[in-house]
Amino acid sequence: MSSRRKARRQKPQLGRPCLLSEEVEARLVAASRTGVAVELAAEMAGVSRSSFLAWMARGRAEVEAREAGEEPDPEAEEYAALFVKVRTARATAAARAMANIRRVADGGITTKITTRRFRDSVTGEIVEETVEDRTSPDWRADAWYLERQFRDQYGKDATLAVEITGLGAPVGDDEQSVDLSALAERLDKSLFAVEYPPELDGGIVVDAEVIDP
Repeated sequence: MSSRRKARRQKPQLGRPCLLSEEVEARLVAASRTGVAVELAAEMAGVSRSSFLAWMARGRAEVEAREAGEEPDPEAEEYAALFVKVRTARATAAARAMANIRRVADGGITTKITTRRFRDSVTGEIVEETVEDRTSPDWRADAWYLERQFRDQYGKDATLAVEITGLGAPVGDDEQSVDLSALAERLDKSLFAVEYPPELDGGIVVDAEVIDP
């Protein structure tokens, strides 16, 4: 047995072995699937933060050792299983959150559905009309994503490579730098006003008799 493997098999003091029960593991995984912080996941499972972190460290070491080709340590099996399940659960939470951010950025989320019935004045038939209110695309969600996924190019401390005033040319004495955030917000409001004009107050249905459902 190699000295490196012996060093890896040195086990930290993890408290009572029975503390990591199937019920505790299930609670930790379920809490992690919601995306809460480590401290809250531990509290929801009824264990200390230090114990949870120690279990995860032991499991990560075992998983990495196995991926490196070393033989599995039977005594670390439950910690390795916990690490893999929690890692997958947290990744699932992150993917779900990112999907929601993308939905907000793309717009089109239904916020209200209104259904009304009225009698057609020509045919006399009862007509049912359904109207859906949907959100407009929100560029701020895209900005949030870019700022965190591509910090070097879009982070708050990133330097703009091109000046709007001159396509890279230095700004003249009589020119002022452009506030891109303010410009984007004004553009967003303008586009929203064009695409989603304000509704008229007190609109009525012409030649229609409204009937209560």
